[in-house]
Amino acid sequence: MDLYYPAHKNKLIALFDLCVLWLYSRFFALLIALFLSFPKRNRMSHDNGIAGTGKARILKNPLIPENDFFVPGREFPLRVRQATATFLDDAVNDIRAISIKFSDHHFDSPFDMELNTGETSLFWNAASFMQFAKLREEAHAVCYVENIRNYPEGASGAIVSLRRAPDSFAHLKYYSQVVYLFKGKDGVQRFAKYRVVPFVDVQEPGLQVDPCEYELSNQRVAPHESKGRNYLKYEFEERVKREGVKYKLQIQLITAEKNQNPEVFNNMVLWDEKTSPWLDLAELEISNTLDWSESIITTFSVNNMPKDMGIIPAKSIYDYNSLNYFRAHSEIARKARLLSLKIFGMVKPIPDNDNRNSEVWGA
Repeated sequence: MDLYYPAHKNKLIALFDLCVLWLYSRFFALLIALFLSFPKRNRMSHDNGIAGTGKARILKNPLIPENDFFVPGREFPLRVRQATATFLDDAVNDIRAISIKFSDHHFDSPFDMELNTGETSLFWNAASFMQFAKLREEAHAVCYVENIRNYPEGASGAIVSLRRAPDSFAHLKYYSQVVYLFKGKDGVQRFAKYRVVPFVDVQEPGLQVDPCEYELSNQRVAPHESKGRNYLKYEFEERVKREGVKYKLQIQLITAEKNQNPEVFNNMVLWDEKTSPWLDLAELEISNTLDWSESIITTFSVNNMPKDMGIIPAKSIYDYNSLNYFRAHSEIARKARLLSLKIFGMVKPIPDNDNRNSEVWGA
């Protein structure tokens, strides 16, 4: 019996489930590479973003077990990318993201973390993610009517994740949602979640208040919205230039158990903050923004993780950890996009005066 799940009663079924997971992840990544990444030079999501650089400093926190990577006082160069998940418009009702890299390289790094707004997500394993993608029917930025109608868990995730026209990327809170390994010098196996929050606590903007079913599906720019199509990127650039942007990287820990309850890995289930409080792990300072081209080629990977702090093995498409498994096996899509950029050139910046509800350049 391994650390993460009870022993499977039937080894043949377990092997079949693992093979299906492997095939689905490879097939999905190949589809993305062939029909999105290479021909359109698009990411799998989060095309609308801006990148910046600065430094990360590990904080001293006696509540965090000693480990070989997060050593108090240790500093790293930092690269971040702030983004809107789906549409090429900053004012839509959408998930916002920050990806962080303890490196000033467009890919290589000892530690990457991808985080989105919302404590919970719109899907909880590879199977629900594929269903989420299947039910997407985009009609002028109204996309997930059927998914929200059929999956109340996804609807609850949408309520806490979507942000409509927030005033700044710098005022939002971002969560890893999925769970990672964490092993300290004491040899004890733990599990970790991460989040990035403003260095100085502010009221989070753009939150939804008791939305109806249609409001959840409607990601369109609100009528008479005065904010421009690229306002978040402009605001972030000006803020960094004027005063810099500071965040705190925090960690939440749970000690592993021999007969681990799989619900610990369910990203729709919050951990009890009384027994697993959020702990300050690092200070992130962004002091410079990067140009459009550098932002486009900057990519992040769950494979860029320290030893003993990587992803948790998954065993089927219904396994909660299968989301990170899919991410870890999507390298072909990243490589296809970068190859296409080299062959066909850089995609143009998002124009200010184009379609306000589009996810396609020039639409």
